[in-house]
Amino acid sequence: MNGIIVKAISSFYYVYCQDKVYECRARGNFRKSEVSPVVGDKVEFSLNDDSHGVVEKILPRKNLLSRPVIANLEKLVIVSAYTCPAPNALLIDRLVSFAVYNDITPIIVFNKCDMGSFDEWYDIYSKSGFKTFVISAKDGIGIEELKKEIGGSFCAFAGNSGVGKSSIINEIFGDLALATGDVSEKLGRGRHTTRHTELFKTKDGGFIADTPGFSSFDSMGNKYDYKIHLAETFPEFCDYFDNCKFTSCTHTCEKGCGVIEALNNGKIMPSRHESYKTIFSELKDIKEWNK
Repeated sequence: MNGIIVKAISSFYYVYCQDKVYECRARGNFRKSEVSPVVGDKVEFSLNDDSHGVVEKILPRKNLLSRPVIANLEKLVIVSAYTCPAPNALLIDRLVSFAVYNDITPIIVFNKCDMGSFDEWYDIYSKSGFKTFVISAKDGIGIEELKKEIGGSFCAFAGNSGVGKSSIINEIFGDLALATGDVSEKLGRGRHTTRHTELFKTKDGGFIADTPGFSSFDSMGNKYDYKIHLAETFPEFCDYFDNCKFTSCTHTCEKGCGVIEALNNGKIMPSRHESYKTIFSELKDIKEWNK
């Protein structure tokens, strides 16, 4: 049988398959291969009885994150609010870069438009080529459009505390249901107290990840590789790489840089380039042997 791991606690893996969750152990050969099943893994499993089984095989992964530990994430909904706290371009751009690097579609959401205008922020990200939504979870503005964009995908929400992630989740996924019980109350709590990652099935056929550490994600990869591909995680830069005079161009300050020329011509948003330079500066001293 095939299913998806929706929760992992100790050495128990809870596998969702055809509207039922099975409690499973993992085959011993996973320890020998130093590969362990994680939440989000698509797996093959066999049954011992009506509710218990054994994970036999992990199917190929789309991606694997180390914080939170989760596999195969498809969409990352990056939420900011009008105030308390106000949007932070560097935080948004870090998460966007992280998502693109890991083959995850970033969705930019500005919540609490009932408090003021997000026109400037909307321009930055929509003109940079990202799906961008201005909403009010309180008044229901833009919720249906966001729900359609998320669709039946496997997604997680990221952003600082206080931006309204729980309110958005409740508005979009208030009808969440699993055989293991009612989860809408769990996802709607004011203080996020999750200690493990768990997936919940939506009626659209997707999954939403309820994770600890919603504001920070990390890759199960090496920093050197991320450094090498950093510019590519700012997709609007890519059209201008061929215009760079030098193949070793870092796109930060060089003369003859196609990216900087595009920036000066208004084709790249200044805040996006500033974020790129900040992240590049943090990574520039990482060597191949440090990976």
